[in-house]
Amino acid sequence: MSVTGGGDGPRRRRPMTVFLNSLTPKFYVALTGTSSLISGLIFIFEWWYFHKHGTSFIEQVSVSHLRPLMGGTEGSISEPGSPSSSRESETGRQNLSECKVWRNPLNLFRGAEYRRYTWVTGKEPLTYYDMNLSAQDHQTFFTCDTDFLRPSDTVMQKAWRERNPPARIKAAYQALELNNDCATAYVLLAEEEATTIVDAERLFKQALKAGETIYRRSQQCQHQSPQHEAQLRRDTNVLVYIKRRLAMCARKLGRIREAVKIMRDLMKEFPPLTMLNIHENLLESLLELQAYADVQAVLAKYDDISLPKSAAICYTAALLKTRTVSDKFSPETASRRGLSTAEINAVEAIHRAVEFNPHVPKYLLEMKSLILPPEHILKRGDSEAIAYAFFHLQHWKRIEGALNLLQCTWEGTFRMIPYPLEKGHLFYPYPSCTETADRELLPPFHHVSVYPKKELPFFIHFTAGLCSSTAMIALLTHQFPEIMGVFAKANTMEKVGWESRAGSTIHGLDDAKKLSLSERARFIGKRALHVTNI
Repeated sequence: MSVTGGGDGPRRRRPMTVFLNSLTPKFYVALTGTSSLISGLIFIFEWWYFHKHGTSFIEQVSVSHLRPLMGGTEGSISEPGSPSSSRESETGRQNLSECKVWRNPLNLFRGAEYRRYTWVTGKEPLTYYDMNLSAQDHQTFFTCDTDFLRPSDTVMQKAWRERNPPARIKAAYQALELNNDCATAYVLLAEEEATTIVDAERLFKQALKAGETIYRRSQQCQHQSPQHEAQLRRDTNVLVYIKRRLAMCARKLGRIREAVKIMRDLMKEFPPLTMLNIHENLLESLLELQAYADVQAVLAKYDDISLPKSAAICYTAALLKTRTVSDKFSPETASRRGLSTAEINAVEAIHRAVEFNPHVPKYLLEMKSLILPPEHILKRGDSEAIAYAFFHLQHWKRIEGALNLLQCTWEGTFRMIPYPLEKGHLFYPYPSCTETADRELLPPFHHVSVYPKKELPFFIHFTAGLCSSTAMIALLTHQFPEIMGVFAKANTMEKVGWESRAGSTIHGLDDAKKLSLSERARFIGKRALHVTNI
């Protein structure tokens, strides 16, 4: 009975040895170079995908496609009535409310401002998502169920749904041919066809004349039926919108006191429409007049714990407190004697504002370049920061030392906020959904500000290391082909040799099972001695 079993190793090793001896150094150069190229492409794609979407492509594919195939989500499914599912639904509702998109109170005019920017730069400042939200707003504000009663309103209902700007403008002229007092037609032309603020104001004044007539008529008929009540709500929305835009025209044309009067009258006449945030327009105009006492009065009414906050509210409150100490503030003096009570109040106000929206300081300090603000903003997001800084940067510059105090103190906010962001300090935890919404609202040529900074995914580090190591091996193989070839063959031969010796030992042990107990012990001893000698 043969018990060696080791002859199979050399026989299996011989083809592998012949194959390895036939490989040239060029093969190893090509192999390592190709590996480096492929890993480099994967690394570049991963890096691009992370900066564009904020997540790792490999990780996303693994979680979305591979994990369900491997049954990884079965254990995470909770019962509909379980506490975990209720917590998840509550968290989802909170994230949904936190990521609600609001109409920008200071949004620009499409024809007179946005389109002129496109003519000059060739870039589109508005995204499709932003314009689609505006189209939905227009249909909500300017249409109702009784539009079929008036042919001009029927035409305008189609116009607000039209995506093509020339088609909307054409429909507005058709509505005016049917009814020369169609207020919403003048609104559309003022927003989109007028190329200057003066032309927009002229069209809005025509819209105001027609809108007031229709509004008075609707007031008289409001109690006749529910349809007339809906028509009155629509006509009220149209009238408020026209007056607000007229106030913004006056503000842009330098007639600031006139703009303030229109806004104050609107807030008195239509107090239920506070969701339009007309007070933010008023705050900006009062800051331009440097009427800081009036600004404080507005803040006293709207900076309330029961009302929703905004960057305009928080940063304006910080600006007013900064104004009292900024002209005499010096970091060196403050470090020696400590902060006074007024300085502490100013710093706390800045910390409060930065916690609400941490993106604003970089725009106020001109560490990031500004773009035209979108028509919609996400509170606490980059879009709101752009909209605030675009209009309020001049007010911070006007107050001596305000930006200096902001620069010295704003980063101290992040030492007070718990990390990771399970909870906030003065506000709710910073929402995690702002980056996705801001990428939809802001144009692609703008680099979206992200808070908190995301750590690079594992796969980016892995692909970077893989690319670097293979590139280094490829370089060494190209520079020293003979040495690297011998090294690769030696490693491979050693691996094959160990595999063959292990295989022969296993075969020998299989044969040893057939021997008696004493013969089996002698055989195992011989095999161990044989392996040791090798």
